[in-house]
Amino acid sequence: MSRSPRILVVDGDAEFRRELADQLSLHEGFRVEEAESLREARELLRTRTFDALVLAARLPDGEGRALCRSLRAEGLRAPIFLVLDGADEPAGDRAEGAEVDGFVARPVRLAELMARLRARLGLAMWSEETSFPVGPYCFRPAQKMLVRGEERIRLTDKETALLEYLCRVGDRPVPRAVLLGEIWGYGAEVTTRTLETHIYRLRQKLEPEPGKHRLLVTEPEGYRLVRSG
Repeated sequence: MSRSPRILVVDGDAEFRRELADQLSLHEGFRVEEAESLREARELLRTRTFDALVLAARLPDGEGRALCRSLRAEGLRAPIFLVLDGADEPAGDRAEGAEVDGFVARPVRLAELMARLRARLGLAMWSEETSFPVGPYCFRPAQKMLVRGEERIRLTDKETALLEYLCRVGDRPVPRAVLLGEIWGYGAEVTTRTLETHIYRLRQKLEPEPGKHRLLVTEPEGYRLVRSG
């Protein structure tokens, strides 16, 4: 990118907002703006464009989820992370295409949240021309597509996120817990069966020979992408 990503943190906890803003600015070089309510967030969103939002599920003047739905309906594509309190349940947002890109439980682990922001911003900001060679395919994350000659294979949001993350990691195993945390963001609420189902579906599209796992390999530690296979 030619500029630093702009992040909007919307949370009623001023100490949390300030600490997250300081860490994102210091360690990531992000430009961070803060809002403590839905009203303040809407005012900022009317005049500025943000690359990602960190949004509390509960705010002094309403529910963060309502703002998520409104922003998606208005066409916002930037990643949104919803910060959950202990009593909150993410079940309503689990489906593909949901308004929320990830969930973060309090107390928030800042290092984990920053890593997930980096990962999602990397995916969201690929240009249309960005591609990765994966076996016989050309993987185009911005288009959510595998290309081989005239063949076009569409990927879901989660399949794209999984493959993009494995491409960036390189030729080394990624533990299942890491993938659950990076892609779904609420590992305690998702079983490894969810991950295995998505890996299975991705393999059906990715592997040139059905039943032979040459590109997306299962390791004792997790999964490994062999891009030159």
